[in-house]
Amino acid sequence: MIARLLGVGALAVGVAVFPAFAGAYPVKLLQEILIWGIFAMSLDLLLGYTGMVSFGHSAFFGIGGYVAALALKSSPGALSALVVPALAAALAALVIGFFCIRVGGVYFIMLTLAFSQMFYAYTFQVAWLGAEDGIIGVPRPAILGLNLAHATTFHLYLLGLSALAMLVLWRVVRSPFGHVLRGIHENEGRMEAVGYAIRRYKLVAFVIAGMIAGVAGALYTQLNLTISPDAFFWATSGEALLMVIIGGTGTLWGAVLGAAAFILLQSLVSSYTERWMLILGLTFILSVLFAPGGIVGVLRGRVGRRA
Repeated sequence: MIARLLGVGALAVGVAVFPAFAGAYPVKLLQEILIWGIFAMSLDLLLGYTGMVSFGHSAFFGIGGYVAALALKSSPGALSALVVPALAAALAALVIGFFCIRVGGVYFIMLTLAFSQMFYAYTFQVAWLGAEDGIIGVPRPAILGLNLAHATTFHLYLLGLSALAMLVLWRVVRSPFGHVLRGIHENEGRMEAVGYAIRRYKLVAFVIAGMIAGVAGALYTQLNLTISPDAFFWATSGEALLMVIIGGTGTLWGAVLGAAAFILLQSLVSSYTERWMLILGLTFILSVLFAPGGIVGVLRGRVGRRA
C-alpha cells in the first residue's frame, strides 16, 4: 500500500513538473490526456461498475463545454468554469436518465445515442451557439486570485481537478453505494429480488457520471478556448468507450491509461499516415482479442506471475 502511494505521488510530481522540461505540444497532449481521462472515468462508472453501455455520454460532455463557454464569456470565474457546467450536466443527466434507465441492453444504447444526436443537431443549426463553427474566443477563468491564462497555472489546475475527480469516483465505487452498483452489474435480477431499488441506483450513477463528464467538457473548452458541435457527436462517446475498454473496464486507473494510450497512439500514427483510424481500429481489435482485461489486466497478470 505504501509503495502504491509513493508511486502515485511520484507520478503526480512528474506530471506537475512536466511543462518545465517539455515543449508546448507534449504539454498539450498531457493536458488532453488528463481531460479525456476524467471523461473516460465518468463513462467507466456506468460501463465498468454498473453495466450500462452508454453511446450518448457525449451529451453531458458537450453540455458542460457549451455552458462553460457561454458562462465564461459573461463572467470568467469559478462558478462559470466549473460549478454551473457541472450542475447543468447533472440536471440533463437526471432528465435523460429518467427515461433511459427504464430500458436495457441495445435499447438503452440507442436511446442514449438518440439524445446526444439531438443535441448535436440542435447546436449544429442554431446561430446563437455558433452553428457548425461553435463558440470561439472563450476566456480562461480567474479562480482564487489565480489567472489561469498563465500556462503553468492552468496545467496545475487541470492536474488538481483530475486528481479530485479520481478521488471522488474512487470514493463512490468503494462506498456501499458502489458495491450495490457492482451487484447490479453482476446480477441485476438478484439485487432487485433482495429489495434494492435498481432504477434509483442506476439513476444516481447516471447523474454522477453525467456531472463528471460535464466537468470534463468544461475543462476541454478552457483548454482549447472554443467548443463545437463535435463535442456532442457519437464519435466522442465512441472514443471514450474505446479508452475505457483499452485501459480495462471497472478500473478507474484503466480509463486514464486507456485515454493516454489512445491519444498518444493517435498523435503518433496520424503524424505518419492519414489512415490512422485504420491503425487504431486494428489496435482495438487486437486488444480485445488478446488483452480482454485491457492494459490494467495485462499489468495485473504480470504482477501475478512475478508473485
